[in-house]
Amino acid sequence: MGTKSALITGVTGQDGGHLTKLLLEEGYEVFGVIRGQSNLKKDVFLQEFPAVTLIEADLLDSSSLIRAVEQSDPDEFYNLAAISHVGYSFKNPTLTLDTTGRGVLNALEAIRLTGRAEKTKFYQASTSEMYGGLDYNRPGLGYDENSLFHPRSPYGVAKLYGHWITKNYRESYGMYASCGILFNHEGERRGLEFVTRKITDAVARISLGLQDDVQLGDLWPKRDWGYAGDYVRGMWQMLQHPEPDDFVLATGETHSIEEFLTLAFAQIGIDDWSAYVKRNENFTRPAEVDILLGNPAKAEDMLGWRREVDFPGLVETMVRHDVARLSPGRSTVGGAV
Repeated sequence: MGTKSALITGVTGQDGGHLTKLLLEEGYEVFGVIRGQSNLKKDVFLQEFPAVTLIEADLLDSSSLIRAVEQSDPDEFYNLAAISHVGYSFKNPTLTLDTTGRGVLNALEAIRLTGRAEKTKFYQASTSEMYGGLDYNRPGLGYDENSLFHPRSPYGVAKLYGHWITKNYRESYGMYASCGILFNHEGERRGLEFVTRKITDAVARISLGLQDDVQLGDLWPKRDWGYAGDYVRGMWQMLQHPEPDDFVLATGETHSIEEFLTLAFAQIGIDDWSAYVKRNENFTRPAEVDILLGNPAKAEDMLGWRREVDFPGLVETMVRHDVARLSPGRSTVGGAV
């Protein structure tokens, strides 16, 4: 068997960077979809991964996706692209629905219409935000693959469409199409608009005298937070499984934003962070999910997947990265890619 090839949408995002690194280490030929515009993210990405072939396409343009599939002829197609910021989805619900929902259908159709339904394995990036949760739908010991869904944001609703259309194509056309229901996964590649990276970037700036405080919304929500590098390994493991299926990736424990703040500030020697954190109502949401907790037992049993980085290790990694990135004369690759 020759070299495997993989096509990745969302290749310049957090998970795209981790996945590209993993696939190159595994000997794949990697193709990445970009939207065509020349930008800093593209340039930074190519500096780190010059061996990757970038293809101009868009999830909202079916013909461009068909061309991307024909050019890359992928053994594996990882659909990671989405409008993925929950707060942004409330402000731009139509764009979120089109990109995060209909874009999945366009990707699946590109595989089917090019005659690759039997060749190309498809991975859909589903999300814990599909569970949402109200009083009748609580996580208990953790949401698993059979738990009820009740999305609480346009992002969650759009992702749920993508999740079900992937299952539908698996059942209707016999495609190898798997969904990874990933709980919150963070790291040094996380975008600065996400709360975890916003915190670690601010903590680094405060430690270096570049910033006085950080403005945040609610601090009480709890999330099941893991390290993105561990979760991307799980994505790859899903497509190596003999049969397509859906898997939850999670740590099985939750931590509040307050706990994240405590560990982050402790990295720079601050125990009482109350004077450095300001509440800003602009960062609250019309509907909030108070707790997300996942049960990864199926992935652990069937894939042999395990998370390697614990919660304190995750926060430490992110703070250390941002301190190094912002320190005079220091630079790191892959920061906010």
